[in-house]
Amino acid sequence: MKPVAIFRQFPTEGPGYFTTFLDSHSIPWRLVKIDADETLPVNANQFRGLVFMGGPMSVNDDLPWIAPVLALIRQAVANDIPVLGHCLGGQLMSKALGGTVSKSPIKEIGWGEVSVADNAVAREWFGEASRFESFHWHGETFTLPDGATCLLSSPYCKNQAFALNMHLGMQCHVEMTEDMVKAWCEIGADEIAGSSGPAVQSAAAIQTDLLNRVSALNQIAHRLYGKWISSLI
Repeated sequence: MKPVAIFRQFPTEGPGYFTTFLDSHSIPWRLVKIDADETLPVNANQFRGLVFMGGPMSVNDDLPWIAPVLALIRQAVANDIPVLGHCLGGQLMSKALGGTVSKSPIKEIGWGEVSVADNAVAREWFGEASRFESFHWHGETFTLPDGATCLLSSPYCKNQAFALNMHLGMQCHVEMTEDMVKAWCEIGADEIAGSSGPAVQSAAAIQTDLLNRVSALNQIAHRLYGKWISSLI
């Protein structure tokens, strides 16, 4: 059985709950460590699906791996191989498919409510949920590629997720675990201290009631990932 390829761009921004989900469904996966200069695959057809995680860099940065990743995403979409993107991963998907990524007017760091769009595609992914609390850590935002449907928005970012057939790109982070949240608060302490605005929370606020918040988010992720794997080739 072909594995799902998971691309990690930064050591602390791994797949989190996503691999817990895959393991529970006996779906094999392979972690491609871009942050460790691992050679990128050039053929998307060797995988059942492609998944891209987050990272502190911009898709507009002059980094040697970005162009090959964009090409790989386009190849996967052309061959109907499901693609899934989290935050930077969603931005990579947008750019690969003709969208743009630019600085967000308001940075989002911490927990914040997102609203589910009132359309049939959003209901396919989120069921009857109309809103939920997600995790955020981004200073840039993407536009929707041609043909994509907006699924989520927040008061500070109108494009929080999109679907294009079986492909799902997200700006928010649904993959979080407790350990990941704690690690990001520690590693990102300087960024939190140097950021301000209505959507930036302190490390203490981010970690308040963490178990319940992560558990609720895992339930949302479980549904999304379940819908996504239904299209795996």
